[in-house]
Amino acid sequence: MQIVLIGLGRMGANMARRWARGGIQVIAWDQSAEARAAVAEAGVQAMPTLADALAAGATEGNVPSPRIVWMMLPAGTVTETTIDALLPQLQAGDLLVDGGNANYKDTQRRAARVNAAGFGYADVGVSGGVWGLANGYCVMAGATATDYARLKPFLEVLAPSPTRGIVHAGAVGAGHYAKMVHNGIEYGMMQALAEGFALIEAKREFAMPIADIAEAWRDGSVVRSWLLDLTADALKKPDEIAAIAPFVSDSGEGRWAVEAMIDLGVPAPVTALALTTRFATQGKGDYAAKLLAQMRAGFGGHAVKKA
Repeated sequence: MQIVLIGLGRMGANMARRWARGGIQVIAWDQSAEARAAVAEAGVQAMPTLADALAAGATEGNVPSPRIVWMMLPAGTVTETTIDALLPQLQAGDLLVDGGNANYKDTQRRAARVNAAGFGYADVGVSGGVWGLANGYCVMAGATATDYARLKPFLEVLAPSPTRGIVHAGAVGAGHYAKMVHNGIEYGMMQALAEGFALIEAKREFAMPIADIAEAWRDGSVVRSWLLDLTADALKKPDEIAAIAPFVSDSGEGRWAVEAMIDLGVPAPVTALALTTRFATQGKGDYAAKLLAQMRAGFGGHAVKKA
């Protein structure tokens, strides 16, 4: 089996390695020469140009073959311009796959455009982060039944096993929608864990062994999870936590999940609050906080702290 992979960032490079180790021939390209050079894995052939990658993927064992071209790129402009570059070079039978964290509405629009040009289009939400190479990825595919059948052998190699961590989520766009909801849940779980341990840390009179409590929760507790595992490991290194700035970025999926909440009228207050809390860490709530302090001073004469 053979796949053409475009994008060798942190996720893409490890996916290329996992595919190769699973017996799949990977023809890869990234605009960064450094990224291409870093994928030193038997079975991964990093090509100098996009055209070279597509040409190499056009045959398998010297036999002309329809290609699966998988994009693992940042959402937005980069994905859009790559599709622009790909369309004139695709051939009959090719299937274009977006495995990045795209907005599902963009996915549906792009699919319509690619389908109108005569090619297949599918989307796959991929979860697993930097641990996916060793542990496998959770893969959520949005595709027609025919395209999913073509993709499935590749997804089975990415997943922890052929029967675990893999799902045909629905029609095109469903893979990215499922991943969006997944990340919205992730926002809420992370926020709950962070707030809970902050409450423990603040109760200084008990001198609570916070790392030991987290470790105990990993077994038998209803809150045990991979996120708790990662948190427990982090709490063993308090000096590292103390050195971290209290700034948490948001990568887009949380915003899209809140937009879906509004569009559908389905309440998702935990996701929305977790997202706004991230905004607060970014300094985006500072002006409102200053106004609140000034209001309290105005009606109650409360003291205002100066910066």
